[in-house]
Amino acid sequence: MDRYLNESDLIRNKLNNKIQRNLSIIFNDWSDEKVEQITTLPSSGSYRQYFRIKGRDKTAIGVFNKDIKENEAFFSFTKHFLKNNLNVPEIYSVSPDNKIYLIKDLGDTTLFSIVLQQQKKSGFSEDIIELYKKTINELPKFQITAGKGIDYSRCYPRPAFDKQSMLWDLNYFKYYFLKLAKIPFDEHKLENDFQRFTDFLLEADKNYFMYRDFQSRNIMIFKNCPYFIDYQGGRNGALQYDIASLLFQVKAAIPNDIKNYLLEYYLSNLGKYISVNSKEFKKYYWGFVYLRLLQVLGAYGFRGLYEKKSHFLQSIPTAIENLKWLLQNIVLSVKLPTLMNVLNSLTENLPESARHGRVSKQPHSNLKITINSFSYKKGIPDDKTENGGGFVFDCRALPNPGKSEELKHFTGKDKQVIEFLEREKEVEEFFNYVFSIIDKSVEKYLERNFTDLMVNFGCTGGQHRSVFCAEKLTNHLKEKYNVKIILTHTEEDNWKI
Repeated sequence: MDRYLNESDLIRNKLNNKIQRNLSIIFNDWSDEKVEQITTLPSSGSYRQYFRIKGRDKTAIGVFNKDIKENEAFFSFTKHFLKNNLNVPEIYSVSPDNKIYLIKDLGDTTLFSIVLQQQKKSGFSEDIIELYKKTINELPKFQITAGKGIDYSRCYPRPAFDKQSMLWDLNYFKYYFLKLAKIPFDEHKLENDFQRFTDFLLEADKNYFMYRDFQSRNIMIFKNCPYFIDYQGGRNGALQYDIASLLFQVKAAIPNDIKNYLLEYYLSNLGKYISVNSKEFKKYYWGFVYLRLLQVLGAYGFRGLYEKKSHFLQSIPTAIENLKWLLQNIVLSVKLPTLMNVLNSLTENLPESARHGRVSKQPHSNLKITINSFSYKKGIPDDKTENGGGFVFDCRALPNPGKSEELKHFTGKDKQVIEFLEREKEVEEFFNYVFSIIDKSVEKYLERNFTDLMVNFGCTGGQHRSVFCAEKLTNHLKEKYNVKIILTHTEEDNWKI
């Protein structure tokens, strides 16, 4: 097997090392402490890179983004929001080229992560609703209070969510979802509907700050209060867009009755700032719900159908369910016959990969992936191929079912242990990293026709956590790639069951 990095690997590693060196420099200058740890954080839908940097006593989030104009919009908005006493991260330091900056570390807990965790336990609980209400209380402060004095010349890529911006979103949906999903349509008639649709939306009052990506992944819960990030795409626009983004966020899966309740709560709260005609507001609100959902489907198409990223593909079926509900329950005040026919066709004729949220498997290859669970008491399994080594993940920092009298006689293959571990946020975060690392290696190995990859998961006894992790990775890889997998639980004969 070729054991050397290719040119693209070397360039990527060299760039990442340079970013981390520069982050260390500005962290040292800001904190007067040496960097003790830099951790790469999971990527989101953008091309920005995030790092958690720790010194002796201080910590910060480091950001690298080569889009300088987008960074300058973020800097300008942040300063303005802080002056208006809004909960946004303080900017600690910025590099001379405006490509790297440090912001306050607000932890890892997002509103979205709480929603996912709580829904597994008790559904969409009152506690979650209260967090959404706290969040909604803050939204008019961004839109109206701070929106009055903001410097819209700093907005990027445009100062307003105007006709051009809306058409960009609609064409994003057309080219990256409809075409990739092979949904037939009359391009001329669809374009006419896009023009009518945008003209209709532009009738709404648009003299406010539009956050643009106001959704639960961008809302940090810090000291039990919502804090807000990723508003660099904000611009002048209509009030309806942001509340539509929050309530119809696909993966949050807010039940429809709670969506309606929270919309009424927002309108009531909005009335403290401006006079609101509820019927008029909703007339355009549903149009912006459609627009936002089509923009999101465009993003899922690009990231999922085109780039084959499983996280985005897995979101498509839920987005389609939202679309079905809209088509069955909401009639817009503007006639869009071609668009509505296309959307109805879309809900009925999705390709298999989009319908089930799976990446199409790669053609069969010679790659064999050996996955082991093991006990650290017995040592890491040997690699019996000539390549040597592989990945070793230490599961001992994860919550331990073996300490529970009820669970200690089960294994990581049993439902009771699986449910215990899947409830834990730490386990979810662990697998975000594992899947990201292993998927990249598998894809690179397939590309270069490598024959062997070894992945080991170790825990104290080799019965609970390591077994669960080995099984979970095996299932993930079987769904995604057409490769041979050999799964071995090295302590199976010694399990105390």
